[in-house]
Amino acid sequence: MITVQEARDLVLALAPAPQGEDIGIANAAGRALLGPVRARLTQPPFDAAAMDGYALRAEDIDQTLQVIGEAAAGHPWSGEAAPGTAIRIFTGASVPAGYDRVVMQENTQRDGDTLTVTDASGPSHIRLRGNDFSQGDSFDPQRLLTASDIGLLAAMNIPEITVARRPRVAILATGDELLRPGQEPQPGQIICSNDIAIAALARDVGAQVDLLPIARDTEASLRDSFAAAADADLVVTIGGASVGDHDLVGQVASELGMQRAFYKIAMRPGKPLMAGKIGKSAMLGLPGNPVSSIVCALIFVQPLILRMQGLAANIPLRRARLIRDLRPEGPREHYLRAKLGEGDDLPTIDSFDDQDSARLLLMSQADALMIRPAKDGPRKAGEIVDYIALQNGS
Repeated sequence: MITVQEARDLVLALAPAPQGEDIGIANAAGRALLGPVRARLTQPPFDAAAMDGYALRAEDIDQTLQVIGEAAAGHPWSGEAAPGTAIRIFTGASVPAGYDRVVMQENTQRDGDTLTVTDASGPSHIRLRGNDFSQGDSFDPQRLLTASDIGLLAAMNIPEITVARRPRVAILATGDELLRPGQEPQPGQIICSNDIAIAALARDVGAQVDLLPIARDTEASLRDSFAAAADADLVVTIGGASVGDHDLVGQVASELGMQRAFYKIAMRPGKPLMAGKIGKSAMLGLPGNPVSSIVCALIFVQPLILRMQGLAANIPLRRARLIRDLRPEGPREHYLRAKLGEGDDLPTIDSFDDQDSARLLLMSQADALMIRPAKDGPRKAGEIVDYIALQNGS
């Protein structure tokens, strides 16, 4: 068996170079830029009022002022900023040249066209030209684009961007015992949930997912399934990769020319993990136990999909303090479902007593995966450990 890090390196090496496509920014949520883009204008394009109030000259703030005009967003005032004058100004309006202070209306008193500043202690409510960004500024977040990113791109006057094509991921669950949700199980049958969960994880990191029909435990069925997945960038199989008489995925994949990178890793849960290439596709064979397949997808599938889009594939590790003693760990790196709590300096963390890899309820309730290195010694309450945050947690 190889280590988790060795397996990750081999998995990430399966990623082909990303391919680009041009799309409108309205459709760019969750996509990955293939290179930096540059702002086509300056924002704000002028000194702008940040509050409703009055624009005036700072040196005149203690005088009684004459209101000589008005400026609103899209309707600038073009007069002269003479001494002793002010203009009524609204949020977003251009501050006329010569005025260098905006006082919000609550700090003024107006009588007809006469204005007095009642509180001069506040800041000048002016957003300076280029306060947000300037023409030519580069933007390349190196992650999947968010709604805020898209708003920024629109403000930069960029209508189209070049992004990585979404990796096509074919997900194949295998097993005679499996049924689709909504069907009525007969004796010995169970509902297939793994492929649906893995599909959701793949979509979360930008993949275009093809959820294939469940393959039966026959060579013919598996061959048909692999043929249906031939155009995928990544084929993810679930189950059937162990050594039982009915575990045929590895055998059929080998017969179809799979170039295996590894099989079995020193990881718990998730020991029977297989990776390699089949035809033009990368392939990952996940374990059939539900928790094992989800953990392996978090550690291997998601990073590979990110790498296929030219993004960093690092898994963010966080730190927390144990709230109770832990026994020594075995020969495999262990990812334990755990709950987080509030601590003085770091969050607290406590693993569930039951780590059965078939219990999805506990996976749903977990905030984190606590990481215990292989052969980790006993740990005392208060010691610091690493964890991976889960979407249902912090």
